[in-house]
Parts: sequence; C-alpha cells; structure tokens
Amino acid sequence: MSPDHSFHLNPLAVEETARFFSIQRARALECLAARFRSHAYAPHTHDSFVVGTIVAGCETFSIGGTRYYARPGHLVLIDPGVVHDGEPAGDGFAYRISYPSAELLLELAADACERDPAGPPHFARPIVADAELADRLAAVHRLAEAGGDALELDEKLLGFFVRLLARHGGTASPVQMERHLLGERGPVARAIDYLDACFFETVDLATLSEVAGIPRTRLIRAMRRETGLTPHAWLTDRRIRAARRMLAEGGPPADVAVACGFYDQSHLNRAFKARVGVSPGVFRAAIGADSSGQLY
Repeated sequence: MSPDHSFHLNPLAVEETARFFSIQRARALECLAARFRSHAYAPHTHDSFVVGTIVAGCETFSIGGTRYYARPGHLVLIDPGVVHDGEPAGDGFAYRISYPSAELLLELAADACERDPAGPPHFARPIVADAELADRLAAVHRLAEAGGDALELDEKLLGFFVRLLARHGGTASPVQMERHLLGERGPVARAIDYLDACFFETVDLATLSEVAGIPRTRLIRAMRRETGLTPHAWLTDRRIRAARRMLAEGGPPADVAVACGFYDQSHLNRAFKARVGVSPGVFRAAIGADSSGQLY
C-alpha cells in the first residue's frame, strides 16, 4: 500500500523495486508493482480504495491497533481514509496493488447489476483469503503493466472487480445477471458484426457495449452463452483467421501482426500457435506461395 502523492518514500534499499503505472481507460486507475525487503511505510491514508495481493513473501500492517499479515492467496482491501502502515515480515515481500476510486467501483457495480447500487462499496475486512481472485488480480495487473490488448484488459479488469464486489464488497452477485441473458441474440450479433468489421483496430469494451446496446458485464456473459467465446476471444479468433490468409499469401509475420491488430509479433506468435498449432513462420513456409507466385 503506497502513500498518497503528498507522502514521499524513503530511498529504496538495495534489491528493492517499485513501479507506478496507470490504466487510463479505467478512470486513470493507479497501480503499483513493488518488491520490498526493508522499506517501511509511515502511517498514511488514501483518497481511494486499496485493492491488492501479495505475490511473494509476507507483508504486515496495522489498522486500528490490530496487526495483520498478508501472504500469497490473500487480498488486501482497505477503504478510503483508513489509517494504515506497512512493512516486510521476514525476508520481505512482493505485491501488486491497485487504487480504484469510489466512482470507478460504483460504475462497475452499476454495470454488473444494471441499477444504481444502494450505497458505496465497503470492505469489512482488510485481508481476505481468496486465492482465485488474488490470482486474477495479479494476472490483470501484469497485463496492464505490459500494455496488453485493450479489449482483453477491459474484460479481465471488469471481471475481477465485479467478482470482488460481489464476494467482499456487498454488491449483488453477478449470478443475478443470468435472468438478462436470454434473448440477447440481437445485441450479440451487433457486437460480432462490429468485431468482424474492426478487428484490425484497437477495440475497447465500452465502445463494444455501446454498439451492442447492453451493459459490459451483460455483453460478456451473453456472448459467452451465445458463441462460447468472450468478446476478446472472438476478436482474437477473428484476427487469427485474417492472419492465416495473409500469411498464406506470403505476408511477413511482423507485417501481418500489425495489419491484424496485434500489438507486436510475439503477441501474434502466442495467439497463432495456441489456435493453429504452429508458429506463423512455420505456417507461412508450409502454406505460402511457391516460386511461380501461385499458392500450393
């Protein structure tokens, strides 16, 4: 848990690292990835919530005179304005933290429930054991840090926070959304048409939701039910289909990656091999044009 912008970190010790980054599309959601061996935070508060997980080691902190110990598989959940400190327990710890605003969590809760929440989220306990959500948070945090695909990040970020609020923040369960999923073929068809037409562009979930005419959470669940794929999985599959054609025509993998909307060639390589079974280069060599310029 980092202090707010008015509090300055002490110089980091040797082998300690800390990196801030933000997710602009999610109301400029601030994130911190850090590894501390000796650094200790002074008591401080945040204007935002603190939502994080320990990925290695153990962190200890105090709230209201009670000392807590956070380890891998735990979520750290602290409401705005709550005074807390933080320091390594034992040999140190590594963690990934996000700082969602109340506005962001209210927006996501309203999206999931298709109604305004009765009140702001509140986390009753600063530490909860939830290995599944801890893993989800670490994964989406890494994806955001690496600058991953926009639609994939939107899906995973929304999915994580909706489940977090349902389990630990007093928000209605996403299971309550099931009653909305019947008869969604029109919105799903609109979303698919858009993805098929714009697969080479950056696609975000908010835009796709507007095109479909239903909220983001509802769209993800409806598409999964109707097609077996989430919007991001459909988009990736559509891109791979286009990449196959371009590679068969002799297109260089690096150029194909850019033309099909992948953020680099390694991104294409991973997605292509997962669906085709071989790398783009191997596929191109086996299926590409012969010396006369004709396809095999």
